[in-house]
Amino acid sequence: MSWYHLQGKCADTVISTRVRLARNIVGYPFVSKLDSAGAGEIIEKVGSTLEPSGFRKINFSDISPIMATSFVERHYVSPEFSLQESPHALLLQEQNGVAVMVCEEDHLRVQCILAGFAPEEAYQNASEIEKRLDEEFDFAYEEALGYLTQCPTNLGTGLRVSVMMFLPALSRAGSMNSLAAQLSKIGLAVRGLFGENSASAGCMYQISNQVTLGVSESETLCMMNEAISQISEKEKLARAAIVGEAQERLQDHILRSEGILRYALFLTSSELIRLLSDVRLGIALGYVKDISYEQLNTLLVEAMPATLTLSSESTPKTESARDKLRAVKVQSVLHPKG
Repeated sequence: MSWYHLQGKCADTVISTRVRLARNIVGYPFVSKLDSAGAGEIIEKVGSTLEPSGFRKINFSDISPIMATSFVERHYVSPEFSLQESPHALLLQEQNGVAVMVCEEDHLRVQCILAGFAPEEAYQNASEIEKRLDEEFDFAYEEALGYLTQCPTNLGTGLRVSVMMFLPALSRAGSMNSLAAQLSKIGLAVRGLFGENSASAGCMYQISNQVTLGVSESETLCMMNEAISQISEKEKLARAAIVGEAQERLQDHILRSEGILRYALFLTSSELIRLLSDVRLGIALGYVKDISYEQLNTLLVEAMPATLTLSSESTPKTESARDKLRAVKVQSVLHPKG
């Protein structure tokens, strides 16, 4: 069972939480200076450590570009990782939402992604794997700087907490730029659907910490808890401020989107994301009754281009064929048989 099949806390404003720990192994240069033999050695050693406990190893040199992109769509790897030419691999324990990117920007990127708002749980899951690896490897660490990383912005704890938030009312009110400016003052960044350098889609934004040096893991988790709670409250107040005819117009728009989502014969991926956003808001406002957040989370992953293509019995030959397949997928999730 994948992370998006689980129902988390604050589902009306938070889609998922991801915690990531960056680590490097003593005795090997940083990835930018690491040769193929060294990368292969690290991949083999990490695999030998984690595979006995239920992790699946995926060597990205052995998979197709479509499969690599599917892992991006499922948020297990970064877009940059999927495009690397040097040896790199993913160790995946999907039932717990835990993944280890080997030889991305750092030797190890240990991460956990969970549905809803779950920073403590995600951190605990990632930490358990990090501790297991720490028993086998000597991590690069310096007393004054903490864990040593290729990019100086990750020095210290190497901890990034990213929360995928759904903020349609704040987006509608034109408040996202001012919110991003406020968050930057306390060391938080606002990014798009797939993290750094990606665009927002469907009113979904990643909120993550930027500071890892000079703060503890518990301080980072506490700061994220407070910030996400305040952003959630702002979003709920903005939703409550939509009244009168504006509210009726919004309800009409949402119900039309629900109808298209349920019965369209062709759906592009961009249209799907927009419709899922409308329906997600409709669930939160009580306008949509028979669709769950879990179903929307499933579609947000399984109806994306690469993942959809991999799940089909035969590869769609045209964009139109894939759009038709996507509509069929949507209907199978929203109208399950049996």
